[in-house]
Amino acid sequence: MVARTLSVALLGMSGAVVEVEAHIASAIPGFQLIGLPDAALSDAKDRVRAAAANDGCPLPAKKIVVNLSPAALPKHGCAYDLAIAVAVLAAEGMIDAESIAEVVHLGELSLDGRVRPMQGVLPAIVAARAAGYRTFVVPRGNEREARLVPDVEVVTVASLRDALIRHGARLEPTEVEPLLLPTAEPHSVSAGDLGDVVGNPEAVEALVVAAAGAHHLFMLGPPGAGKTMLAHRLPALLPDLDAEESLVVTSMQSLSGRPLSGLVTRPPIESPHHSSSAAALVGGGSKVIRPGAAARAAHGILFLDEAPEFPSSVLDSLRQPIESGLITIHRAAATAHFPGRFQLVLAANPCPCGQFGTPDIPCTCTPIARRRYLGRLSGPLLDRVDLQLRVNRVTTAAMRLLSEEGARTTTALARGRVEKAREVARERLAATPWKTNAEVPGAWLRSGARRLAPAVTASIDRALERGSLTMRGYDRVLRVAWTLADLDGGGSPSGEHVGWALYLRKSVNA
Repeated sequence: MVARTLSVALLGMSGAVVEVEAHIASAIPGFQLIGLPDAALSDAKDRVRAAAANDGCPLPAKKIVVNLSPAALPKHGCAYDLAIAVAVLAAEGMIDAESIAEVVHLGELSLDGRVRPMQGVLPAIVAARAAGYRTFVVPRGNEREARLVPDVEVVTVASLRDALIRHGARLEPTEVEPLLLPTAEPHSVSAGDLGDVVGNPEAVEALVVAAAGAHHLFMLGPPGAGKTMLAHRLPALLPDLDAEESLVVTSMQSLSGRPLSGLVTRPPIESPHHSSSAAALVGGGSKVIRPGAAARAAHGILFLDEAPEFPSSVLDSLRQPIESGLITIHRAAATAHFPGRFQLVLAANPCPCGQFGTPDIPCTCTPIARRRYLGRLSGPLLDRVDLQLRVNRVTTAAMRLLSEEGARTTTALARGRVEKAREVARERLAATPWKTNAEVPGAWLRSGARRLAPAVTASIDRALERGSLTMRGYDRVLRVAWTLADLDGGGSPSGEHVGWALYLRKSVNA
């Protein structure tokens, strides 16, 4: 007799439904697992045998063959244990084979028969639901995460015995202490209010523009100018995530093994250290492909402080995700995809000592050292950054002037402007697949009714002809100009909007 049930093989954010087939024959006792399992999965036969014996439902002393189909798809991890156990016991006749045929089983077995929670339950259920399956048996420790997916039936079990009883086995229920994920919440630091920023009104306005249009931002300035403080206040200006974005962000948290208390509704921020490798930044791994900081920052902020300290090859690995909005990791055995729609925020000092351009402290760096330092930020990478701003230190005179003028821009006021601008853009782009100005292709902005008059685009036309602006930069200036118009209440950008957008892109060189 052959019994079949289902599990899920995750590859990046996508997953493939795996059919777990079990066959029992009256031959020399043994347990054979086939279907391209990795080392952790190959050990499943010993975990399953010990768990079944210790939970009062031992496997038969016969020849057991378990096939994971499709056989050509590599399988990784321990999440197939529960599916293998119920398939084998269904083939033996302990439970009805039909009761498990359309049910997806996920979970690792401990040696005492309890079911351990696993990483990636949320994207696994989403993938199986997309394939047409609606019933899932998952570990009790993953219950909160599994129930985030709508329109599915989720059954939680604490042990293998619980799963067998659910499928009709004539066993006495036994109370066991379920294995749970850590309940500690992730450490969070208050980002503070935008009103705490003293001086640099142009930088504050650039932050609002970046949030309104989902534009990338580069800030260049000496230490103490407030670059990091500004970057950490950007997520608070962004609107809440919609349902689709929340599911993506929460799935990334699940794949990363972070504790979840529900759907993530606020944009995330990732700030990796400058010693990070390319695999840590965009994702990778030799066999099991893990998401990197850029994938975890999907629909949020990826902040690279001290950007020139990152290796150039690591920074340039972001060029393709910035353009496509998708992170693709190629390996010999498989190709994994992760979401790559994030806002990149770069912060850099003007030179290794950080004092170049400051009026009070002399710079000790040679011109060659300064060029080499900023040269780590390649031209093709910076060409993809919409806003490139110089941030200067605040002077005493500026502080006195601000105290005399009174109120400063707060996070609440700035977020209100951002939400109104996003609503204007959403109405304009309602018939398109794009949501923000940063996603709109330049060809769309330069054609049809969206095409601006030559008098409006005169400044960027001249910059393009002189070679100080590339065609990609031309399109990115247009996107920022539309965002500036949205912040002003809508309508087509004026020449002033285009000029201000060009300044926001070129002021780092001023």
